[in-house]
Amino acid sequence: MSCKTLTAAAVVMLMFTAGCSVFERVVYRPDINQGNYLTAADVAKIHTGMTKQQVAYTLGTSMMKDPFGSNTWYYIFRREPGHEAVSQQTLTLTFNSSDILTHIDNKPTLEGSSTNQ
Repeated sequence: MSCKTLTAAAVVMLMFTAGCSVFERVVYRPDINQGNYLTAADVAKIHTGMTKQQVAYTLGTSMMKDPFGSNTWYYIFRREPGHEAVSQQTLTLTFNSSDILTHIDNKPTLEGSSTNQ
């Protein structure tokens, strides 16, 4: 009887010291995708000199616009896989006062380098 009690106590102590980290991969965590999903082919369709209407037709509505004016659009896509690191892609488009696209800044991840076109 004392052997069973000792074994049960050891199992309980092991569970308390290990916490839930042992079961982290067992528990289902859904993938969470938010924002504007853009492929490389979508980004390749836009170029400087396009109007706001052409860009909106090509890429759709942006996730966010510059709150202090309407000359910068942000297409943001955030992917949070269940048990992997979070990644984010940010496409920033800048327009001049005539609503013509003047600058494209594509950042594949938060830590990644930017590509200016």
